[in-house]
This record gives sequence, structure tokens and C-alpha cells, in this order.
Amino acid sequence: MSKEISDDCFIPFKESIADYPLPKRFTFPFYYEPHPLCRLAAKELQANIQAQKNWGYSFGNDPNKDTEAGKMFGILVVQNQQQELGYLVGFSGKIGDSNHHEGFVPPVFDVFKAGGFFNKGMAELDRMTREIEVLEKDTTFTSSQALLAKEQALAATELGTLKDQMKLAKAARKLRRQEVKQQTPELFDTLQETLAAESIASHNHLKKIRKYWADRMAVIQEQVLHYTAQITSLKEKRKKKSSLLQRELFEKYHFLNQYGEVKSLLDIFEHTTQKMPPAGAGECAAPKLLQYAFQHQLRPIAMAEFWWGASSLSTIRKHGHFYPTCRGKCEPILLHMLKGIEMEENPMLSNPAKGKVLDIIYEDDYLLAVNKPAEFLSVPGKNIQDSVWLRMKQKLPTATGPLVVHRLDMSTSGILLIAKSKEIHKQLQRQFIERTVKKRYVALLDGVVSTDEGLINLPLRVDLDNRPHQMVCYKHGKTARTKWKVVERTNQQTKIHFFPITGRTHQLRVHAAHPLGLNTAIVGDDLYGSRADRLYLHAEWIGFEHPVTTERMELLVDGF
Repeated sequence: MSKEISDDCFIPFKESIADYPLPKRFTFPFYYEPHPLCRLAAKELQANIQAQKNWGYSFGNDPNKDTEAGKMFGILVVQNQQQELGYLVGFSGKIGDSNHHEGFVPPVFDVFKAGGFFNKGMAELDRMTREIEVLEKDTTFTSSQALLAKEQALAATELGTLKDQMKLAKAARKLRRQEVKQQTPELFDTLQETLAAESIASHNHLKKIRKYWADRMAVIQEQVLHYTAQITSLKEKRKKKSSLLQRELFEKYHFLNQYGEVKSLLDIFEHTTQKMPPAGAGECAAPKLLQYAFQHQLRPIAMAEFWWGASSLSTIRKHGHFYPTCRGKCEPILLHMLKGIEMEENPMLSNPAKGKVLDIIYEDDYLLAVNKPAEFLSVPGKNIQDSVWLRMKQKLPTATGPLVVHRLDMSTSGILLIAKSKEIHKQLQRQFIERTVKKRYVALLDGVVSTDEGLINLPLRVDLDNRPHQMVCYKHGKTARTKWKVVERTNQQTKIHFFPITGRTHQLRVHAAHPLGLNTAIVGDDLYGSRADRLYLHAEWIGFEHPVTTERMELLVDGF
């Protein structure tokens, strides 16, 4: 930070704020439009970040520093006891090797304090990890593993060959019985005794060979087991140590609210579904800012967070864009910290479909298709019941089955198919599963896409710390593929057609915004881009086979 910023973290505005009205209520942190005071504070902070020369941190913009990434910064506009307005600044996690930087609020708990229990605990875990690595790379262990694998393969080959020979011999004995059965009983009985003896001898030989290989491999197995037992024991000890260290760390984080009430992370998360705090809880910018404000009798006025630097390759963040506070790590903490503070309304509790009409674009005795407006749920949500499903249930009271065959995101408009019976629903859904249903979406992208068409293949999974956001994950993500083609380019925007091959949650939105996708968010995408009057994504065309007439159906509805 520059020298103009005071050491006590309360930063007066450089520009005059005489004409800025104060917000009537505090920011709802999980969905908001930044207050003008927050935008002004962010502008001043960003100028200081750009002027900073001492951090030695690239924010993901230096290809030679691939371990660095962008950072989330927070602004908290506050009023001090002299009724003066200013702001606090903070960042999530740490920048470079430190979680302390001049002018920024300190961490709630300094986990990296020199000589602290956490550093000592991490050093012990590192020592155990290195010990495990030494054992795993020991030449005696690795050579024993290789030799055991070789012996097991040889044993399997020999025993497999022997079993095949035994099967052939058994078949031959069966044939000899059939040939002699028609002769005298005495000859048959004699043959039976001979064949039984051959069978016993064959099985005894198999047992002997098995014992031979078992004895031969026993010494090697004992040597391998000697190492694996040590490795397993060390891993269990490391796991237990890590769990205890994490719990001890959570006990050190204590959060205030305006009433002076204090709760630890363990207390806060005790009554949540996850019970235990996720890793990194308490290190985000929002709790740090509020903690400092309550410690220094500063009244919170408004809050905002913005991303600075390059996006990671998993989550989508655009340089300089404002983002809501993450829910997984911060929502339970802020529920305690913001107790008694009057906040803006939670828009997720209001019905976005109120006053909107579902236009029916096709209907027969078996199914119908509707044009779902933007900001209209396909099925009932956690807090809102009004949806396409509810409207159809009211329109078709005698219909059976789930009605809604497929779904669109709440913010996406376009064609939805509705089945009037359970059987029709089953037949239509089978077409979706077998991917014989063809769909085309139209979208307006907030930038210019230079190439004309292509295929995006980025696997997706939910961001556990920030639902309902999706993230690219090559390890745990589900396959997600999208074909696309540019329609036109105008006014620094691109109109595009999407042809989804798979149907993952937020697939088109993520594939558009992600750096490895089109790197250009859809206009109005308040999750992966910037808010506008609506999300400009519309399911405009669908092709499918009518489940009764088998006629190929094609429906088209213009969106924008």
C-alpha cells in the first residue's frame, strides 16, 4: 500500500463523498450490486495495488510463476465513532508468503506466526510425509514389489495352464465313461476307479503347485509387508495428526459481532450440515474485515469484493469484477457476525416468476412445449415453489408423472417439453438419455470471439465451497462438451449458437466464460460474468421424435 494509507487500517476517502448517499441497509453479501461508495473505495485500492512494488507477487500474470494466481480483495465501508466515513481493505488467504501487509486488516488468527503451534504441526506432518516417501522409494522395497509382481504373474500363468489341462482331462474322462458305459458293469466299475484316481491325482498336483508358488513367494511377501505395514502406520498417524491439528486450528479462530458475542469456527459450524468447517474457513476477506470493524468499534455501512489478476483454471474469475462472498466457507460465519444488522433483502427469497406468463408454443393430447421466461424456475426451489412444474400441475390436474422432461437454469429462457403422462415422460426422457434430442441455444457474449466455430470439452463439477457455481475439474468432473458457431459480431459483442452434446449444470455459461473455453462470458451472467437486465441465453430450437406418432418434431422460438 502507499504511504498515504494510515497504519490503523481505517482509510479516509481521497475524493469528496459529500454527494454520495449512504445505503439504507447493509449489503446482502451473497448477492449484491456494489454501492457507489464501495466502487469508489475499490478504485482507490486498485490504484494502490497497481503502484505496489514490494510484494513481489504477479497475481497469476507471470508465466514463470505458475503457482501464483489472482486474489480476492474486499472493501468494507465503515463509520468511526467520530461519525467519519472511511473504509477497510482486506484480501483472502495470503499474498506471497505473508498474510500481513501494510494497510490491510490482519487475519482473524495468524496461522503462520513464527514459532506457532501450526507451523510446528505442519513441520511434523512434512517430516512424516518425507519419511513415507523415503520408505516408498526404498530400493529394497521397490525391487521386492517388482519381483513379487513378476512371481505372481509366473504363478498365474502356470496355474492357469494347469487348470486348462485339468479341464481337458476332465472332459476326456467324461467321454471314456460314456464309451464304456454300454459294456459290462465290471469294466465300467474298474474304469470309474481308475478315473477317480486320475482326478484325485490331478487335484493333488494342483495343490502341490499352489503350495510351491506360495512357499516361493512367502519370503518376498514378508519383505514387502514389512515396508507396507510401516507406510500404512505412518499414513494413519499422519492423518490423525492432521485432523487434530486442523481441529486445534479451528478452535483458535474466534469471530465477533456487533454485540461483542464471540464464537469459534467449531461453534459456528457445529449446527451446519457439514458439522466441521471446510479448509480455509475464516481466511476470506469478508470475515477479516468485519472482525476488524467490531474490534475497533467501527460501524459497517457497505461491503463488496473484487477479483484482481488472472483466473485459475478451475474457478472462473474476471480481473476487476465484483463477486459475492462465497457461501460454503463464509455463510455460517457471516450469519453470526452480521447478527442484528439490517441487511438488504435476499433476492433468493423473492419469487422471480411473479407476474410472468408461460407461453404454450405447442400442445397435443400427449405433450406440450412452453417458452420459459428468464428468471423462472423449471422446478420448485428450496425457497420458491412457483415454477414451470407448478404452473403445469395447475393447468393439467389429471396428468401423471413428473411432467417436466428436462430443465433450464432459472436465468435461461427458452423451450421446455412437458409430458402429460408418466409413459410419455419416460419415452421422451429416454431420447434425452440416448442423446437423440437435438438442441440449439442462442447467446450474446460480452466480447468478440475471433474464430468462427469449435468444440469445447471441459469437465465440470459443483464448487463445494460456493454453490451453485460450477468449476472445471479434470479429476472429479463429469464430461461436458459443447459445439458452437458464431452468428454475428456487433458492438464488441458476439452472437453465437451453442449445440450442447451433454447437459451439465451451467455448462454453456462456464464453457463461454472459462479461459480454456471461449473466455467471454454471456451478457448478464451474474455468476461468471457481469450482471445486466437479463442473462442473454435462450434455448431457441429443439428437435425430437414424437413418442406416439414417431413424427420428427422441430420447435423454434426466437429469444432476443
